[in-house]
Amino acid sequence: MASTFFGLSIASSGLRAANAALNTTANNISNVQTDGYSRQQVETEAANALRVFATYGCAGAGVETLAIERVRDVFYDNKYWANETKLGEFDAKVYYCKMIEEYLKDDKETGFKTLFDKFGAALQEITKHANVTDVKAQFLGAAKSLTDYFNNLYGDLQDLQSDVNDEIKVRIDQINSIAQDLATVNKQINVVELSGKKANELRDKRDKLIDELSAVVDVQTAEYPILDEQGYPTAAHRYMVKIGGGQTLVDGDDYKTLVCVSRTKEEKVNQCDVDGLYDIMWSNGLEFSLYNASLGGELRGLIEMRDGNNGEYFQGQATSVAYHDKFSTVTIQTTADHLQSISKSKLSDTGGIINIGNQEFYYTSWSYNGEGSYTFVIDNEKSDMPLMGDKVWKDASIGGEIKYQGVPYYISQMNEWVREFAKKVNDIFKEGLTAEDPPQKADILFTADYVRKDGQYKQKELDKETSTKENTGYYNLTAGNIGLLTAVVKNPDLLGTRKDIDKDAGVGTTPDTKPPGDGVDEIEGKEQCDQVWAVISMLDDVNQFSFRGRNAGGFLECVLSDATLNASNAETLYATYFSLETNIDNQRISISGVDEDEEAMNMVKYENSYTLASKMINVLTEIYDRLILQTGV
Repeated sequence: MASTFFGLSIASSGLRAANAALNTTANNISNVQTDGYSRQQVETEAANALRVFATYGCAGAGVETLAIERVRDVFYDNKYWANETKLGEFDAKVYYCKMIEEYLKDDKETGFKTLFDKFGAALQEITKHANVTDVKAQFLGAAKSLTDYFNNLYGDLQDLQSDVNDEIKVRIDQINSIAQDLATVNKQINVVELSGKKANELRDKRDKLIDELSAVVDVQTAEYPILDEQGYPTAAHRYMVKIGGGQTLVDGDDYKTLVCVSRTKEEKVNQCDVDGLYDIMWSNGLEFSLYNASLGGELRGLIEMRDGNNGEYFQGQATSVAYHDKFSTVTIQTTADHLQSISKSKLSDTGGIINIGNQEFYYTSWSYNGEGSYTFVIDNEKSDMPLMGDKVWKDASIGGEIKYQGVPYYISQMNEWVREFAKKVNDIFKEGLTAEDPPQKADILFTADYVRKDGQYKQKELDKETSTKENTGYYNLTAGNIGLLTAVVKNPDLLGTRKDIDKDAGVGTTPDTKPPGDGVDEIEGKEQCDQVWAVISMLDDVNQFSFRGRNAGGFLECVLSDATLNASNAETLYATYFSLETNIDNQRISISGVDEDEEAMNMVKYENSYTLASKMINVLTEIYDRLILQTGV
């Protein structure tokens, strides 16, 4: 049976509900400008009716205030995080793609097209004044400007790779910091909610941390109730955060951290890589799947800019293994087009790590056998296990397939051009004769300085013979070290501009060994420049020199078009995802954000409810006064 003061209890429940609603409205209004704040509302329900033993049955018992809940839609949160991941990726790419594009642009003074045209014009001048040393010196100056261009561009791109590498370290530190904060917040949420309250503000803080994390790397979240010993859910929850395609970062109040491990000179992936590039590992020593296709965010953008090889990486199959205790040799057969010429090679010149049969081995050196066959020397002592014959017919790879044109791609394009161009020019000039008296067999023009000792590479060292002559290449010569032969620079007359057109003349021999004939006398005084004309012809003839289907001067057109297209695509996609971010965020805010007009109406509504409940209490108070004082009940 209901109490005599049942009505007062009902009215007071309405008063408490209205008061809670007003307080919540006040909190919403106070946080209207707070970033990440989710609108809150009071959840109420009718109290269980009280059965009275009378003809009218059950009597309503008022209202129960259940909780103050956040107004949040997980669907829009997930959409927002997925979009932030894409936005972060292209945000990183836009900046660095534009940098590469700026490096490649021709400023009409120091750009490739300008310098290449000067190179060709200087050759033309030699044809007019073949016996003038200063004219040859001017040509050598033009050639030096061209090599300087590649040296500087190579250095700029390596600096850019180093900058990207440093930014990767910053992003990894950011991930670790967010992971720690998430674990702390998870613990705080469970402490609060185990006491029977709702940790709304802490949940907002957690979602804001996920917002921040989703821009850096792809994020997947899941929340499960923690069960008691009987299998019933408790008020506590297990909140998990996964990144990098499903790798666990946070699990409740536990979290993992990532560490950046610098590669040594013996662990380089590409010949052109700067020293100290970071591999990413979990702090427990397990590998972080850096090249996972699901990796997203700024981290993906930076990795692809730093390591992007356009999908052209070393891959093949082990065909033979020779074990020699401290070292082993393994022959790898490749089929990819970019591995059929040593001029296109990107393999490290200081050793590295090769994966054979899903196991890593350290190689100290390698050689090209021709026809896509490579032999690697494996350091058995440095590897986790020696390389044995059981790896025959196993897949082998170095690095990973990254189908994006990052810094390594552009450097490899430069290397391919300078190697093939230098070889073509050298092959022509070294078949010529010098302007000495008597003329001598000429040397090469383009070479490179030794990396680890004084001196320059000789022709035989640059152009190593292989089983397939068409695949010989200048592997030791790169865009970073290409230069001119010092002897030719000091004495321009050593340039092989002339050709012995009279085979009986004995030109190019010493007076003691020349065959009978009028010899040197026949060629003296003639402005012969056949080799120069041969170089000029090569510059424009795609049948003699071809780079991606274009002539020698088409290098910049090819590579700059790549950079421009990549920069344009990155800008377009960034703009697209930025627009989507605005739309999704507006949708999210329309649900969870605080609307001032709506809260103003709520304030009036809850005020009226509070006032009515107060009046009801006043009315009931008067009734109880009369009932008690006048009836004595």
